[in-house]
Amino acid sequence: MKIKIAPSILASDFSKVGEEVGRLEKSGADLIHCDVMDGNFVPPITFGAQMVKALRPHTKLPLDCHLMVLHPETHIEDFAKAGVDIITVHAEACNIAELFKQIEGYGIKKSAVVNPETDVEKLFPAAETADMLLLMSVHPGWGGQKFIPETLQKIEKLRNYCVKIGRPDLDIEVDGGVTETNVKDVIAAGANVIVAGSTVFQAPDMAAMIKRLRG
Repeated sequence: MKIKIAPSILASDFSKVGEEVGRLEKSGADLIHCDVMDGNFVPPITFGAQMVKALRPHTKLPLDCHLMVLHPETHIEDFAKAGVDIITVHAEACNIAELFKQIEGYGIKKSAVVNPETDVEKLFPAAETADMLLLMSVHPGWGGQKFIPETLQKIEKLRNYCVKIGRPDLDIEVDGGVTETNVKDVIAAGANVIVAGSTVFQAPDMAAMIKRLRG
């Protein structure tokens, strides 16, 4: 299974985010992770569809849009028109099945996510039709947090369930606190899409760090 690195632009220099995205592509990133926060589902506000639309011309990489918002159904159309490739919605904020139908209507890949305090079993029904599933390994809202070790057990449970239902290669993404120190454990547990913000953007050699994160 291919290991994919999805650097989060939340950790980038927002004064030149277009250049930062281009730098990620040249450094070997597989996806660009866009952390959208609305100030309601999580306290901070980051950016919206207009920002993502402005990024689109700067990279050919898939835009992996993680909606940390209270009413995701009201934002799907705007992000679809902005040119995203995959939209991830929170189980805590919506009916996943209904949102998946809405996302499918725009021809976009669909993903669902749970927070650290939510049981991983909440994602099991979505595993039948999802293009990717995401596990938060920190509490959403802020970058730079430490990885929550219990996430490894959740990854294993989710991967085992995917195998059980005949989808052994479904992408499982992990977001938060993943570094070159713990990434091997994360991959060994069954994840194959690694979100990394500070780890990539603060590295002296971004390309070398992305290569190391692949394990």
